[in-house]
Formats: sequence, C-alpha cells, structure tokens
Amino acid sequence: MNPPYVIQVAVAPVRQEPADRAEQITQFLYSEGIALLERREKWSLVRSQLDGYEGWIDKKQYRALPNAQFSTHFVLSRQTALANKTDVLWVPHGCVLLLDAQGRSFDGRQAEPADIGSAQAFQTQALLETAQGYLNTPYLWGGRSLWGIDCSGLMQQLFRLYGIALPRDAYQQATVGTDVLLIGEAQAGDLAFFDNSEGRIIHVGLYLGNGLILHASGSVRIDKLDHFGIYNNEEARYSHQLRLLKRVV
Repeated sequence: MNPPYVIQVAVAPVRQEPADRAEQITQFLYSEGIALLERREKWSLVRSQLDGYEGWIDKKQYRALPNAQFSTHFVLSRQTALANKTDVLWVPHGCVLLLDAQGRSFDGRQAEPADIGSAQAFQTQALLETAQGYLNTPYLWGGRSLWGIDCSGLMQQLFRLYGIALPRDAYQQATVGTDVLLIGEAQAGDLAFFDNSEGRIIHVGLYLGNGLILHASGSVRIDKLDHFGIYNNEEARYSHQLRLLKRVV
C-alpha cells in the first residue's frame, strides 16, 4: 500500500494537463491529503481526499507521510506562519494544520478545532461573518484561498469550516441540499445558483438575507439579489441570471 501523501506548499495549483501553461482547475492547500494516481518526470496525477477532484501537480509540491498525524485545527486567521529551525511557511485561512516530523510549530492563538461547527449545531451568523472576511479577495479561476478564489471554491471553503462538505464545482454543489422555491422564502446561509444562456449552472453565491448576496465575481463582493438574479449597481445591470436556491443545512 502506498503511504499517504500531503501537500507541502501553501497553495498547489492543480492543472488540467501536465504542463505549466495548462489551465488551473483547482488548488490544493497545505497539508490536504491526496492519492497518487500516476507519476511522470515532473508531474503527478493526483486525487483530492477532500472532494475527489483529480488533476496534475508538480511533484515537488507534495510529500509522503508514512506516519501521518493529522491535526484537528483549521487556520482561522487570514494567514498563519508555520516555523521550524530553518524557515517559515505562511499558509492561508482555511488550511488544516499538520504538525509532524518536519518540526513546524504555529501560534495556537491563530487556530481553532476543525469541529467548530456541524450540521447539527450550525452557526449561520458565524458563517456569514467568516464569509465577509473574504470581501475584496481577487477572483482567480480555480482558486481556493484569500490570495485568490473562485465562486465555488469560496462556498466550499466557507462551509467546510462549519462541518458541511460541498463538492468543488458550482453545478455539483447545486445537487446538494433541498430546494428553496421562492426568493421570499430564502434564508441567510442559503446558496443561490445561476446559469448561462444554455441553461448550464456556472455561478454560485451565499445569500446574506435582506436581498443581498456575497459572491466571487471580479473580486468577492456583495450585490443585490432578486428573483431575476444578481443586480450590479456599479454597472446598472443584471450580471447573473438566477436558476435556483438551495438550503444545505
């Protein structure tokens, strides 16, 4: 049996093909577990243990962990320094801390147990406050951190912190939870999904209540939401067409 493998850099780009110029389809964050599917000279095809996503990463960005001792803490500050005797590694919000034989330590005041929330005792207000901490984060296709994030990556990271596992992409996330039939019945913490002219779901955001939505579009921002979709005040137009609303907790 192969030993477990973990990401050893702060953020590892995951690419569609084994090439630096290939499209980034997602990111794996520090200490996330992966399964090794195929090795090439520079690249490895891997699968995320978090959501089953597959893609190619540089072989220098992960390492074997024969005696895995996974921490139960998430990084809840915007970033945290992990230090050993020779260097400091800065990792972003939402990483799971992995403290092992590499001898890295961290300021424990910047982390809390991973079970800070659960489906049974879900704290919507805490989720909304965490979400607003992402405001103005630049949009990055495939991104999953405060250093750059896309719409579905943002939703996955937010709900993960509170014990709710979401798939990686917006169209996959739209299959989770129960339907909310009318915008007037939506509650803060619901997910709103948007489609294109072909009817394909291409965008997702977090309903904040009071006709407002937080989403990643250009940057993480707050816009108005009604039964037509997202209205961008700056551009004086609807930027996204509402397809459906889902309640995942």
